[in-house]
Amino acid sequence: MPATSASIRRARALLGTFVEIDVADRPGGDAESAVDTAFAAVADVHRLMSFHDAESDVSRLNLMASRGAVTVHPWTYAVLEMALDMAHHSNGAFDIGVAGVRRPLAGQSSPGFDSIELLADHRVRFGDPGVKIDLGGIAKGFAVDCAIDALRSCGVRSAMVNAGGDLATFGGGARLVHIRDPRSPDRLLCQVAVSDGALASSARRFDPFRSAETTATAVVDPSTRLPAHAALGATVRAPTCMVADALTKIIMIAPQSALSQLARYGASALLVAPNGDILRTADWQGDLQHAA
Repeated sequence: MPATSASIRRARALLGTFVEIDVADRPGGDAESAVDTAFAAVADVHRLMSFHDAESDVSRLNLMASRGAVTVHPWTYAVLEMALDMAHHSNGAFDIGVAGVRRPLAGQSSPGFDSIELLADHRVRFGDPGVKIDLGGIAKGFAVDCAIDALRSCGVRSAMVNAGGDLATFGGGARLVHIRDPRSPDRLLCQVAVSDGALASSARRFDPFRSAETTATAVVDPSTRLPAHAALGATVRAPTCMVADALTKIIMIAPQSALSQLARYGASALLVAPNGDILRTADWQGDLQHAA
């Protein structure tokens, strides 16, 4: 008897946005159960890494890690490892350690990622009491990756997970993904093909997953604590959504060093410059379609 397959699409409110899961092909079994497992993984990431939840790993670190080592979930530790790697290689353009620090006065420095210590056994310590972390620039992408892993573990062969524009896909060939114009989010800028990889975008508008309640941008420059103005928007295609999510912030803050960062993480990008010019890396050439 041939294997049966199912195709379903479900959405839930998580991570400050709507998370949509589209399972295109799962031979046998229960597609609904696979989707529920994936949503549970996203909810776990939200619970662990929320800036606002007093019981999250992030809140526990912000409260106690400057007084001694705090044990966190392996997922939180993995995100911290990637965040610190990106911080070091971007010279601080991506910095999770400045959530509690006001804009420094002229000539003053303030604590950031270099005060965060990762210890054995998933323990974390802050070397400065002024450090407060916010994983809003990377956790949503990681949640998408966890959902993808959950679907694979359930036997799904083809699916896409989309968390407010941060997405990943596997199986079933390339999918055309719409990229919105950061100057007018209701208008499509272009389409790009994504196959067995991830895509994430950032733009100069509010992102509810971050700690700031009101800002003209979803991205804040850690060196000034002011909205980043080096680009109107950035979209990154990468092997994982966590990497793509974080790289969009680096490009928005320091586009002049973006090429080396993209190469390091096996990623490519499209950038909308302040003057409206659209810049892209060479490997997007055959996969990009401009909107009509």
